Amino acid sequence: MSRRLTLAAAQLGPIQKAEGRDVVVGRMVRLMETAHKRGAEVVVFPELALTTFFPRWYEEDINNADHWYEQSLPSNETAPLFEAARKFNIGFHLGYAEIAHEADETGEVRKRHFNTAVYVHPNGEVVLKYRKVHLPGHREFDPKRKVQHLEKRYFEVGNLGFPVVRAPIGQAGPVNIGMLICNDRRWPEAWRELGLQQVELVMLGYNTPSINQDAKGFEAHHLRVEHSHLSIRAGCYQNACFAAGVAKAGVEDGCELFGHSIIVNPQGEIVAQATSWDDELIVADCNLDQCVLGRTTIFNFAAHRRPEAYGRITGQVGSVAPAEWTPKG
Repeated sequence: MSRRLTLAAAQLGPIQKAEGRDVVVGRMVRLMETAHKRGAEVVVFPELALTTFFPRWYEEDINNADHWYEQSLPSNETAPLFEAARKFNIGFHLGYAEIAHEADETGEVRKRHFNTAVYVHPNGEVVLKYRKVHLPGHREFDPKRKVQHLEKRYFEVGNLGFPVVRAPIGQAGPVNIGMLICNDRRWPEAWRELGLQQVELVMLGYNTPSINQDAKGFEAHHLRVEHSHLSIRAGCYQNACFAAGVAKAGVEDGCELFGHSIIVNPQGEIVAQATSWDDELIVADCNLDQCVLGRTTIFNFAAHRRPEAYGRITGQVGSVAPAEWTPKG
């Protein structure tokens, strides 16, 4: 009997700076109800799903931005999500900004800020937590930019690695689940970390603008979407897993987010895609047995990987120019 999972990706339309969490959470609960009616067993929400993408705004003192972060889950504002999970017997993935009071690398306990995601079981328990590793953007105010991208200012690099856990989801039974956040999807090392743990379902949220302000030349709108999809499709194919890549979409505080949420299978095929810039639910019936083919043939890691040849991947950060060849004569 095949292991089937009904997976829902819950794209969110724009969340304006002036909107409170109560408004956003209400929208998310309605999407969970729709997912339940369509038979979904797990719902994946975007990165920083509870607020606007606040790294657009510069604060000299990061403490003045603390109201954008969650200090505990569930909180009074997020409790309706946990209640809906129990009511509808549905698990959910939530991306949010996290404040954690914990030790840093020196052992000092302090207030720390992370771009975080969790997977919550229908009973309300947090099954898995991940903190974003690949932070894009910049740390200081850039006067040349129309819109700031201050993730490096507002978040620390994630310190939980790339965990995978085997947990029950609906009729599929135990499923190997992992998470990535936004820019992580563009880094094959992140996918391979999950693949080496036999991940079957990757839950991934993002807030990606339609315009790349860092591009030295023109980057067409359609290529922004194409590169996002390409990264997710390649990650699924090369690691024999399903993924839900779920966006924030539409014009948020004057900044256009491209949406195009997708669900992808282990062959790298898009099996469902959002077509609006609004709150939209897409659903796919995922046969997890499809993960077996890739990891037992082309991507049979035990048979074919050669880690002794991959030293540069972990031993080097920036790229370096190769040695120059010169003719002997």
